[in-house]
Amino acid sequence: MANRHAPISAKLPVFMHGADYNPDQWQHDPQVLEEDIRLMKLANCNVMAVGIFAWAALEPEEGSFRFEWLDNVLDRFAANGIYAWLATPSGARPAWMAAKYPEVLRVGANRVRNLFGARHNHCYTSPAYREKTAIMNRKLAERYAHHPAVVGWHISNEYGGDCHCPLCQDAFRTWLQKKYGTLEALNRAWWTAFWSHTYTDWSQIESPAPHGEHAVHAHNLDWKRFVSDQTVDFYRHEADCVRDLNPELPITTNFMYMFEGLDYRKFAPYLDVVSWDSYPTWHKKDNDMDTAVWTAFNHDLYRSLLGKPFMLMESTPSATNWQPISKLKRPGMHLLSSLQAVAHGSDTVQYFQWRKSRGSSEKLHGAVVDHAGHEHTRVFGDVTEVGDALIRLQEVAGTGTAAKVALLYDWDNRWAVKDSQGPRNKGIHYEETVLEHYKALWEHNVAIDVIGSEDDFSRYSLIVAPMLYLCRAETGERLERFVADGGTLVVTYWSGIVDENDLCHLGGFPGPLRKTLGIWAEEIDGLHDTDQNGLVPAAGNLLGLQGEYDAYELAELVHTETAEVLGVYRDDFYAGRPALTVNSLGKGKAYYIATRLKPPFHRDYYGRLLAELGIERALESALPAGVSAQARSDGSSDYVFVMNFSGSSQRIELDHPEYTDMLTGEQLNGVTVELPVHGVRVLKRASSARR
Repeated sequence: MANRHAPISAKLPVFMHGADYNPDQWQHDPQVLEEDIRLMKLANCNVMAVGIFAWAALEPEEGSFRFEWLDNVLDRFAANGIYAWLATPSGARPAWMAAKYPEVLRVGANRVRNLFGARHNHCYTSPAYREKTAIMNRKLAERYAHHPAVVGWHISNEYGGDCHCPLCQDAFRTWLQKKYGTLEALNRAWWTAFWSHTYTDWSQIESPAPHGEHAVHAHNLDWKRFVSDQTVDFYRHEADCVRDLNPELPITTNFMYMFEGLDYRKFAPYLDVVSWDSYPTWHKKDNDMDTAVWTAFNHDLYRSLLGKPFMLMESTPSATNWQPISKLKRPGMHLLSSLQAVAHGSDTVQYFQWRKSRGSSEKLHGAVVDHAGHEHTRVFGDVTEVGDALIRLQEVAGTGTAAKVALLYDWDNRWAVKDSQGPRNKGIHYEETVLEHYKALWEHNVAIDVIGSEDDFSRYSLIVAPMLYLCRAETGERLERFVADGGTLVVTYWSGIVDENDLCHLGGFPGPLRKTLGIWAEEIDGLHDTDQNGLVPAAGNLLGLQGEYDAYELAELVHTETAEVLGVYRDDFYAGRPALTVNSLGKGKAYYIATRLKPPFHRDYYGRLLAELGIERALESALPAGVSAQARSDGSSDYVFVMNFSGSSQRIELDHPEYTDMLTGEQLNGVTVELPVHGVRVLKRASSARR
């Protein structure tokens, strides 16, 4: 079972509850700060993220610094028991900087330099920008690193985007020279002999461009890797400027949901705690199950980056103003969605934003304090309810998540899958496929880690690898050892196609997974949206699957070598050929799903597989569709979050009578609990109750 982790901050060793706060926008009205402090305490908020976009307020002119207003804010916080994540303001630079140092502004892929405006419109390579951030960050650290209100550093905000300026072109070439050593090695890795694109001088290489080179897949892949590495390097530059002034202060930067542009695993070694910003679009359907799955996947992804509790740095108390439809959270949803984050490992619930801005692009974005300016609103009541709940749940903070199931998800695989041409350029639906497999496991209430191919496989019983198109030889070897040592592996169609340079594996697909899976994949059929095939389980198959399951979009034609056939195709010229196989290797088994299958296949399949492996669930009871159970544990007690995303009230049969409802204090002597619409229960039991 999982053990208790150290608190995110020793200064505030409890659940953190708060918001992004922008007092720099209210310097003209000192009464706002005093009223905000009153309201923060009323809502049981104990932490704010301050200074995120405050560069112009901190340095209105080059070299002229104004810290008095921030002194006042932090001092007033300290006097009232409120803490702060102090941000570096690099997410948006002031106008004077862009005017004096135009090199700080990004150049687009079209090679046109941006005008001043927006945010994250800056070049991470620019020496001028690095110098200015170093000066600012150092001054902040010298002044506030030991301030009693400061619990940690919030580095920048939602890093993203790329720059194609001459400085970045030179940096990209240097990155490539370091990686490949010689042009000969680069040309071979990029397969530039195709279309006569062979490079004869490093200076000929540029970043991908819509009016230039953009069809060499390894080139595109390396550019995305370079952008990630350059962004991480800039983050480290910022963090290094503040870390040594007080090494005890944790450092984070906030990520975005399943963000495609940056490989967040590259950041993980340089973070003390992972934080991310969650803005799901609830209430799109009669039930919120699909949105809950999407959000849970992200929570599990960010928890897995460091394998310990993370921070929900931003969420909305009600609606956003930037989604296609700005729908209000229905009664109960704010508590449910906040505790969903806690259930999956968050030790904070924080919001954007505390007080609504009067103007500009986010003036109508949801906030704890509305333009009305008081506590007598529905949203403020919802936030206060979350604050009350977190106080009741304090013993859960720091507890861990013991996952025996892992889902393999690599950013460069995602990039490569989506850049490849064929077999379905209309949409190969990589993310949707990943979520289909995740959803089936989520429905069975097992803890899931979302891992990368370089992570430790040995602590898992089951690893699921959907569409592992980019599979390095080393990854294949490690997965082979995992299975041989007794693990169970599930791999799908369109796996083992290319190596790390996006070069096709020779000798038969799935390349380095061929021995492990015991199959050879000859062709893959891209199906029209109107096409349909099916899987027919073999009589007496290992998992006891029965009936038929519809297949669509992709169907791979495979030959068994050492694998056993568990199911075959129903239709077309490949009817009767293997569609589902299992291979025994050493002490373990490796399954291959050769086609994309519709529900209820994944639920049935993983239900049988989890049962065969004896993997524990948060609740062993059968739960209604849309009701999820997730558990955290310190090894002595388990804390089971039972969450209702079904859109209707539900009655839940518990698997053990000895539970305590932590939100009400009720001792549950029976085995049935009621869950209202958007209801959530947090149930405590002794860990031995699971045995």
